[in-house]
Amino acid sequence: MVRAASKNGEVRIFAATTRDTVEEARKDHNTSPVITAALGRLLTGGAMMGAMLKGDDKLTLQIRGDGPVKGLTVTADANGNVKGFALEPEVILPIREKDHKLDVGGAVGNGTLQIIKDLGLKDPYIGQTQLVNGEIAEDLTYYFASSEQVPSAVGLGVLMNKNNTVREAGGFIVQMLPGATEESISVVEKNVAKIHSVTDILREGKTPEDIVNMVLDGLEPNIYTSMPVQFKCDCSEEKVSRVLISIGEKELNSLIDEGKPVEIKCEFCEKAYTFSVEDVKELLTEAKKSGNLRA
Repeated sequence: MVRAASKNGEVRIFAATTRDTVEEARKDHNTSPVITAALGRLLTGGAMMGAMLKGDDKLTLQIRGDGPVKGLTVTADANGNVKGFALEPEVILPIREKDHKLDVGGAVGNGTLQIIKDLGLKDPYIGQTQLVNGEIAEDLTYYFASSEQVPSAVGLGVLMNKNNTVREAGGFIVQMLPGATEESISVVEKNVAKIHSVTDILREGKTPEDIVNMVLDGLEPNIYTSMPVQFKCDCSEEKVSRVLISIGEKELNSLIDEGKPVEIKCEFCEKAYTFSVEDVKELLTEAKKSGNLRA
């Protein structure tokens, strides 16, 4: 992923190629082609939006729709680390007849996009907009304009191989900064209009730097940072233990009475954590001592 700006300082852009990141998500969640495309687009958008943050800030993108996938969730930080999952990962839909592409909008349906930013303050920033068409890129474009009042253009694409692995993935987010002139806006609009399909330029082997030069052609782009993007989950036994404790004393005692090990899977990476009956007893005892236990 690269970050760049026009020489006149009126436009900024983030561009990324994310094939390995999206393929890792596909393998972890065994997603169908259309869900790989949907989740891959949101992961790519999330990674670039994460790069807009600073330090330890994080953001979560949450889509809830009436389509068969039901929902998508992606979390990203400022360092190119991103993770995500689909509520229904194995949805199968026919290819769209009009353009012979995966029907991401049909999988997502109508609903909402919610962006939650944890900026280290007492309360997180939460912005929510209606989905435009469920195709992800247009939904993010509308979010920036309506919720953050930042004129933007978002392009996202995921190209699949016939064996259901990810061939290419990537995209860009270009934004007008305060004081941007009509001339700069017009140049960007014309350049973006020339990009009919992000998957086409990815198929051609375009790098993030190439994408920057295409979108900011005529504005003398200056690429000032570059960073890797990776699918990285920060789950741990300690975090999962806290989830287990959160179910409360009554439920924990019920699990102990059953006398069977408890398995909890991380929804972001599918890693399984197993707690023996003795482990659950110890967690219950410690939670009681610390007072972090509801009845």
